[in-house]
Amino acid sequence: MENKKIVLAFSGGLDTSYCVKYLSVEKGFDVYTAIANTGGFSEEELVEIEKKAYKLGAVKHVTLDVTQTYYDRCIRYMVYGNVLRNNTYPISVSSERVFQAMAIIEYAKEIGAGYVAHGSTGAGNDQVRFDLTFQVLAPEIEIVTPIRDLSLSREDEINYLKKHGIDDDYIKLQYSINQGLWGTSIGGKETLTSKSGLPDDAYPSQLKKTSEKVVEVEFEKGEIAAVDGKKYDDKVEAINALEEIAKSYAIGRDIHVGDTIIGIKGRVGFEAAAPMIIIKAHHLLEKHTLSKWQMYWKEQLGNWYGMFLHESQYLEPVMRNMETFLEDTQENVTGKVFVKLKPYHFELEGIESKHDLMSSDFGEYGEISKAWTGDDVIGFTNVMATSMKIFHSVNKK
Repeated sequence: MENKKIVLAFSGGLDTSYCVKYLSVEKGFDVYTAIANTGGFSEEELVEIEKKAYKLGAVKHVTLDVTQTYYDRCIRYMVYGNVLRNNTYPISVSSERVFQAMAIIEYAKEIGAGYVAHGSTGAGNDQVRFDLTFQVLAPEIEIVTPIRDLSLSREDEINYLKKHGIDDDYIKLQYSINQGLWGTSIGGKETLTSKSGLPDDAYPSQLKKTSEKVVEVEFEKGEIAAVDGKKYDDKVEAINALEEIAKSYAIGRDIHVGDTIIGIKGRVGFEAAAPMIIIKAHHLLEKHTLSKWQMYWKEQLGNWYGMFLHESQYLEPVMRNMETFLEDTQENVTGKVFVKLKPYHFELEGIESKHDLMSSDFGEYGEISKAWTGDDVIGFTNVMATSMKIFHSVNKK
């Protein structure tokens, strides 16, 4: 007897809602929906998503919470590497997709499903991230992708659901919103152009506070440890605590423009208050506590790590090698960073750390030297200039 059991990566959005109805009605699958939560959903939202799945025709729905795994195996390394794609985007959705895919495929194997499905289109990065992870971890399970295979528009999907009596807030569903612990991405008609920005109300968090506030963010060996003096053993709680404070200032909004895995340019809006503050605060603390060459090589490896995450290469073994290097650099990255919050932006005021390399007896930059003389500098400069003197002497213009 043919195995008609299929596991659908389900978010409750338009694409995956269409997939539930289409796979059950048109293809005769027994649809098992699974949402892999990477920290972007409240308990109330998860309950509503479950109700929606059953309303659409799912045989069974499960919530797979992978938030802690996502932090332990990915987010902390992105912080260590100060990862910002194109110096802008904290790789929010890009990094979480592989962890969602890993959770979905493990569940599919657990229940003996012969198929696994996702709602990605044929024009984005996520199709590659899901497909590649599924293929590597379970090559025996067939992948089904209705939205991609049928080249559907959002209007096509809405009309199909309406035809089958599914009522929803289709105005809201005109924007594709993906929420996770490390930020929220927002896609819509404006991001399909090169000119238009997203309207203010497209962002989930709205400006509620206008008075400035200085928040204290403390790190221990590169990981966030306290917010405004409150210690957190659970780093996920610390990130959420900072997000709760900062999102009231509508901080962390931007539009990322970059090269997709499939070769075209793409734009996406995002909102990531806590991630942006943590990365920038961590980077400032590193400037004070790491050596010149630690900073240099960390920048190189951090860029590579972020690129490989974006390009769906998390399961490539070299990622574990880069993680080992990045973690090893964090031994002295401990201290407090003072961040001033303002409407729509923030400023880094300074740091306190027992590992602060500015707090030395060797000198004060631009003021006084305590470990060398003027004659020492003259000799040092003469030697340093030798190779350039030779070049310009031999190659006189």
